[in-house]
Amino acid sequence: VQLQASGGGLVQVGDSLRLSCAASGGTFSRHNMAWFRQTPGKERELVAHITRSGGSTYYADSVKGRFTISRDNAKNTVYLQMNSLKLEDTAVYYCAANTLYIIRPDAGSYDYWGQGTLVTVSS
Repeated sequence: VQLQASGGGLVQVGDSLRLSCAASGGTFSRHNMAWFRQTPGKERELVAHITRSGGSTYYADSVKGRFTISRDNAKNTVYLQMNSLKLEDTAVYYCAANTLYIIRPDAGSYDYWGQGTLVTVSS
């Protein structure tokens, strides 16, 4: 499965941004999808996860109520809608996929990764 993330950019505090991740080369609907983020010197952090059908989601406490993960299996695409952005949301955001039946927050549990898209939130 190949993943291509897009949608990052420079925004101001309080703005919104939507990231997209297009999948190819596999059966998208068989994979759970997730968004991670990483800042220099820190480990990659799970931001949000969505199951195969989209029926269940998980969010890190830091983004609950502000970010929404969704997917369109017909378009082989997963989205991350980010609202009320904060300075601390600045990071490189990665989409990832796996086929596990449980949600695990560690990056090692994901088999496929996109190339990352930079989100910079400025004041």
